[in-house]
Amino acid sequence: MKIYLITRNIGKLKAANNVFSGSNIELLPVEKDYPEIQAETSLEIAKYTALQATMDLQAPSLREDHSLFIHALGFPGPYTSYIENKLPPEKLLDLLSHYKDRSGHFEVATVYAEPNGKTFEFVFQVPMTFGIQVKGINQKGWNGLIRLGEEERSITEYPEDERLNIWNRGFQKVKDYLEQNKLNLP
Repeated sequence: MKIYLITRNIGKLKAANNVFSGSNIELLPVEKDYPEIQAETSLEIAKYTALQATMDLQAPSLREDHSLFIHALGFPGPYTSYIENKLPPEKLLDLLSHYKDRSGHFEVATVYAEPNGKTFEFVFQVPMTFGIQVKGINQKGWNGLIRLGEEERSITEYPEDERLNIWNRGFQKVKDYLEQNKLNLP
């Protein structure tokens, strides 16, 4: 079975390939840009793009979308990318210095879509906290502040391979769904 994976994010490709390698499901990355709608949830965004790609390609597709919620501030949610580009880590630290609560979570939505319009959707959360200083190498956006789960290190302080088990849960659920339902599997 072939499924188109709609992403240009190397980390998402790595997480998906980690799950699907060795299975009868072949992932085909799609380089085409599909419109990313503005919506209140990651699920709405992922579902819209998965269905658009599936109709365009006339083949099953898979899309994942992440949102970051900062509990003390009540945002940015699905607007993370936009706000992260406008608010450097140092300014975010300034904002958070007025709050005791430094917690948050990622909302991760994964959607598998078929040309007949049928979807399988899975949403999960990844708890996180914000550190008090930017740390690590290759600091992109707020990653030098973000600590996943009970981790003491920021995202930029340890290899992506160590984090695959966190990010690949949605892809694993899709694989399990396809195998359990034997959808077009040889």
